[in-house]
Amino acid sequence: MASNPWWPSSSDDEEEMFFANAVLRAGQILIEEEEEEEDFSSENVITTRIRINRDRQAHGKLVNDYFSDEPLYNADIFRRRFRMSRRLFTQIANDLAGLDPFFTQRPDARNYEGFTTLQKCTAAIRQLAYGTVADALDEYLQMLARTTRECLYRFCHNVVKLYSKKYLRKPNAYDVQQLYQAHEARHGFPGMLGSIDCMHWGWHNCPTAWRGQYT
Repeated sequence: MASNPWWPSSSDDEEEMFFANAVLRAGQILIEEEEEEEDFSSENVITTRIRINRDRQAHGKLVNDYFSDEPLYNADIFRRRFRMSRRLFTQIANDLAGLDPFFTQRPDARNYEGFTTLQKCTAAIRQLAYGTVADALDEYLQMLARTTRECLYRFCHNVVKLYSKKYLRKPNAYDVQQLYQAHEARHGFPGMLGSIDCMHWGWHNCPTAWRGQYT
């Protein structure tokens, strides 16, 4: 039976853990920034929302591009643009939908079908992956910048809630050994956890001014 490029083997476990950990850390930073901004925001500011008749077929295009049985873009392009495999993305999206009703498709105030789980998670991941502004996703996902920012905030908040105990806990002895082995296999030299391990690695051209600081 031929292997499926969408479903990584067990050898990809370390990479998947890296991506999940990266999302968690980015999420924590964004949550802290959002809380700081709320402290300075005014609750009495009145804004006028511009109504735009948006094309609700954006979900179909997204599925055709990345999530159908024969998507337009292959697994390598998906990983590059989403910074993770489709399997991991789908798992996170399903977990979020089960935790927070916001990530399910619901009718809006006009009783039109709202955005899907895939659209909302894609909006959040694209902002994390590219550092782009929320309004930049309007043309592709047909989503207001305000909604896109809410997707990002809720994504980060709930991902931390879902996975922090597993991926942000202090590593045990087994975890450390696995990280060392994975790093050495990929880069050819022992890994450095918080730069502590560099004291065990000889630095031939260490600057004189730094001598003795890493021994």
